[in-house]
Amino acid sequence: MTIIPPKLKPGDEIRVIAPSRSLSILSEEQIKEAQANFEKQGFRITFSRNCRESDIFDSSSIQSRVQDLHEAFADHRVKAIFTAIGGFNANQILEYLDYQLIADNPKILCGYSDITALTNAITAKTGLITYSGLHFSTWQMRKGFDYNLSYFQKCLIDDAEFAILPSDTWSDDAWYIDQENRNFIENEGFITLNPGEAQGTIWGGNLCTLNLLQGTKFMPDISGSLLFIEDDDFAGAYFDVEFDRNLQSLIHQPNFDKVQGIVIGRFQEKSAMNTKKLKHIIKTKSALSHIPIIANVDFGHTNPLITFPIGGTAQLKGNNKVELKIIQH
Repeated sequence: MTIIPPKLKPGDEIRVIAPSRSLSILSEEQIKEAQANFEKQGFRITFSRNCRESDIFDSSSIQSRVQDLHEAFADHRVKAIFTAIGGFNANQILEYLDYQLIADNPKILCGYSDITALTNAITAKTGLITYSGLHFSTWQMRKGFDYNLSYFQKCLIDDAEFAILPSDTWSDDAWYIDQENRNFIENEGFITLNPGEAQGTIWGGNLCTLNLLQGTKFMPDISGSLLFIEDDDFAGAYFDVEFDRNLQSLIHQPNFDKVQGIVIGRFQEKSAMNTKKLKHIIKTKSALSHIPIIANVDFGHTNPLITFPIGGTAQLKGNNKVELKIIQH
């Protein structure tokens, strides 16, 4: 059964938790700036008791992270939960979560990157729609934030279905280090790799993190899905082959033959992934030949970012003019 959490309203309390890296990797100035931006939209920010705890991996204990997540879901004053930032170890806490508690207290959970493991697992186990979207840390961004805010509002505040349109410009700079000197690049828009039309349930996010769920009870059934996938440039010069084998691993999952389509997020500049390479990867995989696939969509590890519902429904038309719409969120 699908559970859609209530939308946000002005005055709602949003809890910040750190199920991956700790909030302590942000400066107090950065935290205050992100909090002020949230509050400017009419929301009240609170922080979980352990979100600043930090160990040698800039994270906190499994017990602390589980406690913070449970308390956020159990607290009836909290209407949404945002993750502090991404990282590498959110999958450590999956075994220890009280999924009945989460299902009984439906509310928005939003984050991306390493949080992909958490959002997809929770939706798979409970039916609660979760969200791939901005971290709390993203809210400190001063320039180029309007697109982020627009899709935050469309997905988490408004009730209507909405179209996803390409941003005018995008960036892959270290904006959190230098907020004033930004490098914005003109966006060429969505790219059709395989034409066609499809509708399905959204699963995915960060591809290599989603793949951590393979072979576990937390991996979603991808039958009838529209897969949203992206990857960061962590593999460096080996990005293209790493993306290729991660995609192949996903193709090997049960029921992949029932996948309806694929939406690929924008790649970072250092990945050196271009349309020619991507088309080659797609064409070498016969399992992909019959499904529509588009790329260069505004999610991943560049900015700006859409917010989209894990477990929601999307519609894709990948012909001469690409159309991408969120139906249920």
